[in-house]
Amino acid sequence: MAEYGSVPIVSKKITKRSPPLVIFGVTFGESSYLDFEPDTKLKVKQDDLLVFFRQMSVMLKSGVPLAQGLELLAENMTNKKFGACIFDISRKLSGGEDLSSCLSSYPRIFAPITVGLIEAGEAGGILSQVLERLALLLEAQSKIKGQITGALIYPIAVLVLAVTISLALLIFIVPTFDEMFKSMGAELPALTGLMLSLSRVVTSLGFFVGAPIIGFILIYLFKTSYSTKPGRLFIDKLFLKIPLFGDLLLKSEIASMSDTLSTLINSGISLVEAIERCINASNNAVIKEALTRSISLITQGQELSFAFSTSKVMPKLLVSMVKIGEETGALSFMLENIANFYKREVEEAVTVLTKAMEPTVIFVVAAIVGTIVISLYLPMFDLINQMG
Repeated sequence: MAEYGSVPIVSKKITKRSPPLVIFGVTFGESSYLDFEPDTKLKVKQDDLLVFFRQMSVMLKSGVPLAQGLELLAENMTNKKFGACIFDISRKLSGGEDLSSCLSSYPRIFAPITVGLIEAGEAGGILSQVLERLALLLEAQSKIKGQITGALIYPIAVLVLAVTISLALLIFIVPTFDEMFKSMGAELPALTGLMLSLSRVVTSLGFFVGAPIIGFILIYLFKTSYSTKPGRLFIDKLFLKIPLFGDLLLKSEIASMSDTLSTLINSGISLVEAIERCINASNNAVIKEALTRSISLITQGQELSFAFSTSKVMPKLLVSMVKIGEETGALSFMLENIANFYKREVEEAVTVLTKAMEPTVIFVVAAIVGTIVISLYLPMFDLINQMG
């Protein structure tokens, strides 16, 4: 069992501090974790959690009692609000509580899968190994999330720039040509007439008032429907059907699920309980539904590979490798290999997607801006021909 530390920790809350002055979010003076009360609703970045678990693992391996080690971590945390929560956990540990029980007091910081792994590590006396494995799991998930975010940033940024340039042309440049064409009395081509009409719409008062309202309504409808189970399932299915992006999202979900499942099984957690925790950790309703159906089949005596094969979303490669793992008695090892395989697939998919998006986005931007420019110069070409 892990040594939590039986020496009572003297609370540093006895000495009252003067909190630093905060003006418009800017802190004047040095802040400390003692300036904050433990917040059970606090959310923490994944990078902070990664550093936290790595340092905990090192301290346990070094023989430092965990309660004292957590107090040291609280003092050196960059996130002082998180430090206050860690210090509260250290006091509870010194009072005789288990680490898993202390962490469960902060459900928005420590997910159920995290608490379950630590609980299994405490029971098996392998807490330091579990903490290290947990840090690796968080690191892998953070890397996959970063890769997908990086693949989406470039096209979104360029498309936003294209829309901004187009609106600027329609609002500031096209109206100038509109006045000029009216004074010339020339017959305008259809494309020019369409662009001038679009400019009048964009520069109208109704557009400035109506566009934000429509945008807020659409966002509200999306959030409302996504908060319901049928709505989220429908939208997540659509996400997985998007060309290129859908395949990338599916591979990232399979990699994360396989890695999590392997970690849980290696920690001594039963298969059904491990899948239940994977359901809580998944971000896609389609994957959640497939895992829920798998639990039902496994409790009826079916194997995991058969349960996965009944789902349309699970890749055939995953089903085949899981079946081999079950037949050889090395399911967790095979799941780890699956996770590594799909991580590499995600990296390659991000590289291919980024290279494919660059010319596509440039073409779209050129087409939008070019159409506006050509529509403005077409009447001039007609006038030149008539004069000739």
